[in-house]
Amino acid sequence: MYATQALTHLVPLAEELDKNKVTPGVLGFIVFAALAVGVWLLMKSMNRHMGKVDFDEAPDPAAAEGVTEPAVSAGSAKRK
Repeated sequence: MYATQALTHLVPLAEELDKNKVTPGVLGFIVFAALAVGVWLLMKSMNRHMGKVDFDEAPDPAAAEGVTEPAVSAGSAKRK
């Protein structure tokens, strides 16, 4: 059987399709659900990894030397 003969058998099925109503169908739902599960697993993993982070900020070396006022760069203003 040739491909053209196979397509002629499918033409009547295509004519029954309502061209004004297009839905994603079951495949669209499965893809969307798989993406949602993947995002959920990534968020769960990220929360687990962020819980392991222990960050202690190092003291400012300028403050350790006794400098109380940081140098003001050009274009920035002091706040009171």
